[in-house]
Amino acid sequence: MYKNSKEVRKMKNALLIIDMSNDFVHENGGLTAGEAAQTIVPFIQEKAEEFLKNGDEIYICMDAHQENDDHFKLWPVHNVVGTWGQQLYGSLHDWYLAHKHSPQVHWLPKTEYDAFHQTNLAKMLKQKEVQHLYLTGVCTDICVFLTAYGAYKEGFHTTVYAKGTATFTENHQIFLQQMKSIFLSEIKE
Repeated sequence: MYKNSKEVRKMKNALLIIDMSNDFVHENGGLTAGEAAQTIVPFIQEKAEEFLKNGDEIYICMDAHQENDDHFKLWPVHNVVGTWGQQLYGSLHDWYLAHKHSPQVHWLPKTEYDAFHQTNLAKMLKQKEVQHLYLTGVCTDICVFLTAYGAYKEGFHTTVYAKGTATFTENHQIFLQQMKSIFLSEIKE
């Protein structure tokens, strides 16, 4: 059997950790999903460790607003750049501090719901030859949903971890199904 002399490459994956900040997760956060978001932290941290060990990429996609952002005409003040509210929540913050100098771990500020909108996320992923994205974080029906759309538009395959996403509404399951139906995302427990 003839073998190509080129090295066969493993498909690269990336874990996206979306908006797991104090403002979205902590009980005193400005726009919190509260306990629903707090319960997914161990799962996300476990996945981050797994992706790191596998040599895959991890992107912390984080809302980054200025104090006078027009966004706050619609939502309560949250994730103001440089504040406690914008820091990763709890043990995820500790995990990030321990790994932030790794070439596999990336912090991506975003000003809109979709982590691809007006950011260099697609370019960064393509430079790293990432083909498949795994989505975690909050909120299932807002930023996770619209980031799945951004990934779909950019041609990435996506898997959304049901156990790794949460929201402050009753729409969690509905939006998981929407991502599956509309953006062809695989929904995985």
